[in-house]
Order: sequence, then C-alpha cells, then structure tokens
Amino acid sequence: MTRKEWLEAYARAWEEGDAETAASLFTEDALYRSHPFREAHVGTEGIRAYWTQATSTQEDVSVRCGDPVAAGDQLAVEWWATFLNDGEEVTLPGVLLLRFAPDGRCEELREYWHAEGGLREPFPGWGR
Repeated sequence: MTRKEWLEAYARAWEEGDAETAASLFTEDALYRSHPFREAHVGTEGIRAYWTQATSTQEDVSVRCGDPVAAGDQLAVEWWATFLNDGEEVTLPGVLLLRFAPDGRCEELREYWHAEGGLREPFPGWGR
C-alpha cells in the first residue's frame, strides 16, 4: 500500500466509522496519539477501541487530506473534517505526523487538531 492509498483508506475509514479498517492500517504495536495531552492508544486493539468510541457519535463525516510532505519513513499531512457530532455541526482541521513500517502500515501517529462549531470550508491555499 502506498502512502497515498494509506491516507485514502484512513479518510474513508473515518467517513464510514469503520474502526476495523482503521485498526488494520497500523502495526500490532503502533502508538496512536490522538491529542498531545492524552495517553497514546497502543496497538491495533487500543486503536480499534479508540476509533469505536470516537466515531460513535459522528454522522455525515467528510474528510479531506492535503498534499503530504514525506521524508524517509515519515509523513506529515494537513486534514480537514466536517461532521455532525451528537447532532451539532463541527469543523475539525488538523495535522497528522506519521511514521511507517517497511510493510506500509503506520507505526506511530501523532495528531494535532482544533474543533470549531459550524461547517466551514478550508481557507485559500489550505493543504499545500
């Protein structure tokens, strides 16, 4: 799986609330940091449990990824998500910092994001 395919699968899994597919994108011992002040979710079981909980109240999810920047086994990419969370409109832009294993699965994910009420479009030049 290429890095572009990985990002597409990640976005699709989020849009579909598919924790099983999301977990399959990671190594068995992966670290997934969903927020800088939270403990990491560890391994595919921890990631599956996090995704099941995090997406359980989300509907009408739309995820866009910008142009990734890659160096060796690492990749950084902006993302922009909009959805309904418990019926409330949410815009959630952020950045993923990823480190990949030789088999194409992710070994470490760190994300930084900001939630804003309402459905908003990205600013001009976003994602480049």
